[in-house]
Amino acid sequence: MSSSTTVADNPDKSRYEITVEGDAEPAGFAEYFLHGDEIAFIHTEIDPKFGGQGLGGVLARGALDSARERGLGVLPYCPFIRGWIRKHPEYTDLVPEASRAKFEL
Repeated sequence: MSSSTTVADNPDKSRYEITVEGDAEPAGFAEYFLHGDEIAFIHTEIDPKFGGQGLGGVLARGALDSARERGLGVLPYCPFIRGWIRKHPEYTDLVPEASRAKFEL
């Protein structure tokens, strides 16, 4: 991918957003629900005009890295985030051990 991207938390909208350099609107987002020391990812969406560029994976990695930095347990209700964690087992430790079976991780 040639253009640079940024993943940032937008707490007012309860979502991580990915923006592509030079574009005013987010290219996609990962919506979450924050409760105590856990973050539940509930929906991830990439604008179709940005499809096929790998932005979903960049967004997932950025959101999960942020959750790790913040010391949050991750509840991957979103099928995309859950699938991404399956493909990147080094992120499984973010999901509380007691919840892993529920998410088939």
